[in-house]
Amino acid sequence: MNMLVCVKQVPDTTEIKIDPVTHTLIRAGVPSIVNTFDSYALEVAVRLKEKEGGKVTVISMGPEQAKTALKECLSVGADEAILLSDRAFGGSDTLATSYVLATAIKALEKKKGEAFDIIFCGKQAIDGDTAQVGPEIAEHLGYPQITYAADVTMEDGVLKAKRESDMGYDIMTTTLPAVITVVKTAFEPRYPTIRSKMAANKVEIPTMTAADIEIDPNKCGLKGSPTKVKKTFTPVKSKNGIKIQEETSEAAVAKLIAYLADAKLI
Repeated sequence: MNMLVCVKQVPDTTEIKIDPVTHTLIRAGVPSIVNTFDSYALEVAVRLKEKEGGKVTVISMGPEQAKTALKECLSVGADEAILLSDRAFGGSDTLATSYVLATAIKALEKKKGEAFDIIFCGKQAIDGDTAQVGPEIAEHLGYPQITYAADVTMEDGVLKAKRESDMGYDIMTTTLPAVITVVKTAFEPRYPTIRSKMAANKVEIPTMTAADIEIDPNKCGLKGSPTKVKKTFTPVKSKNGIKIQEETSEAAVAKLIAYLADAKLI
């Protein structure tokens, strides 16, 4: 079983900063983490590898610092990691990002002489919440897809997924190769051991550029992104609450009632 997991290093959502000119995320100096849903996707892939055998490769598109996220993935069960990094990829929207990833997947398969059986993605990135990249990769590759998978098993060469829905869960099957997007599962992603972290930190992660995957420069980056950010703003946090502190609860209630009466709320 040859599996690929697409992961993204995302900024800590409490520290997000936006470039006012380009309207893109400022990553320099901002704490970054592995996208939560991608961690679940990796855990599903590693569990499947432990049961069926095979190999798990992780790939990420981003700046040099994304290697930190990839090494974290190696420490919890991934066998190989690859970074896609090039100035030409900067500012890519979901369509351009999925095109770069799909093109890289084809390039990797050609280079290694073997195809990926399953391509896993988290259902969405917590910094964009679009849930578009996984399905778009499937479309670029012409593969069947199952989205919102909460668990995946193999039975007689057929992939079976427990798919989250508004009514509960659906059981769906597909032939391979296929693209699967993963939601938060009933089981938590595993933690690395000291030994696995030390081993992962020693790994030299290769970087693939636009030239390595023979990509069309007009289909990636800001130039290849049909969606544009017209305006961004930071919500203003205001504190309108009143804290009532009295010696007794009766006095506090009386003061609260007085405030509500003055505001003509009662």
